[in-house]
Amino acid sequence: MDWDSDVTRRQCMQRLLAVSGGLALGGIVRWPEGLTRKAWAAADRGKFLVEAVAGEPAVSVRDLTRKTFEAVGGMGRFVSKGDVVVVKPNISWARAANLGATTHPEVMEAVVELCQEAGAKKVRIVDNTIHDAARCFALSGAGAVAKKTGADLVHPRASLMRDMKIGGSRLDVWPVFVPVVEADKVINLPVAKHHSLTSLTLGMKNWIGAVGGSRWSLHQDIHQTVVDLAQFFNPAVTLIDATRIMVRNGPSGGSLSDVVAKNTLILSDDPVAGDARAASLLFGQKPENLGFVVLAEKGGLGTMDMEKLQWKKVSL
Repeated sequence: MDWDSDVTRRQCMQRLLAVSGGLALGGIVRWPEGLTRKAWAAADRGKFLVEAVAGEPAVSVRDLTRKTFEAVGGMGRFVSKGDVVVVKPNISWARAANLGATTHPEVMEAVVELCQEAGAKKVRIVDNTIHDAARCFALSGAGAVAKKTGADLVHPRASLMRDMKIGGSRLDVWPVFVPVVEADKVINLPVAKHHSLTSLTLGMKNWIGAVGGSRWSLHQDIHQTVVDLAQFFNPAVTLIDATRIMVRNGPSGGSLSDVVAKNTLILSDDPVAGDARAASLLFGQKPENLGFVVLAEKGGLGTMDMEKLQWKKVSL
């Protein structure tokens, strides 16, 4: 089903205005303060982190993904019957799946299927790509996943961007990709890789693919920008794809020599903990040396202290 026709019936902007208390001034959709700032710190949700590692080469990425969610009670913990769910991978680059620049298609496929099995009414794969969207969809495998699973693959375009109140320390108002905020639930599916500006790109930085505008200008204060966007978006959970990681020449890469197989997934509902653990476990980096992780913890988005979480390790 075409996203635009579906969103007309759902009356997307009416829902957005209802969520925002009906206040829209100058074309800007404004969210309540509790959603724009430190949303995760507002309630104790018994936060968790799961590390899942495939010890045998024969273990498929799809099976590893399913086992990871099983470790926390299944996708039904996050998705309810009748939900419209957005899956937000990193498919910004026109790169083949094995190059580590994009979320593994088997991770996407398994998550879409799990959402459908949990009773989701509709699942949409959404990312505002950097390279040409059609090429990104084809080379990353996202197009094939959508065709196989029946998920909607949303093509990024200006008509789907709306100025919204981010309310961050650096970002006040910015164009946001409407399908992300229109969804009932969002599953964040970043890929773990090197980044030339932030050292690493993990879960929180994936939200740059959920906005429009002049995204290159966001790099002028990139660490605070990442935190501002992480404060605004509210995923049900984040699954960091570290089945193969790009260890240099990120974020776009382009060579197999830049990629190391880790066969690992990290699942968490704490954005700081997820990124902190990924940095140390996968790249041997101290989280306290990553500007966006430090700022996010100071901003109340989560913790770097793994002892404060329900921490599970799964091996297949």
